[in-house]
Amino acid sequence: MAITITEAAAKRVEAFLSNRGKGIGIRLSVRTSGCSGMAYEMEFVDELDEDDVVFEDCGVKVVIDPKSLVYLDGTEVDFAKEGLNEGFKFNNPNAKGECGCGESFTV
Repeated sequence: MAITITEAAAKRVEAFLSNRGKGIGIRLSVRTSGCSGMAYEMEFVDELDEDDVVFEDCGVKVVIDPKSLVYLDGTEVDFAKEGLNEGFKFNNPNAKGECGCGESFTV
């Protein structure tokens, strides 16, 4: 089981954490939502929960709860700028389909 983060995404996370002034990494999770059924959620982590699974890549800790890990195992977190849009992208090998906006997925 592994979650990876690209150098571009790691730099962006480090910048956010630096500006924020605290935090040990990011939490990646999924929730039921969106037009395809599951949606990605990402937030800052200040402390770990007892059952969290922690991956470290490019100097950034990515924290995941065991329930979300089932859907996210093998995912690569990237950061991309496309024209005027910029944001985190999730390259998830478990996703069987995505909605048109890329905000939600099916497994």
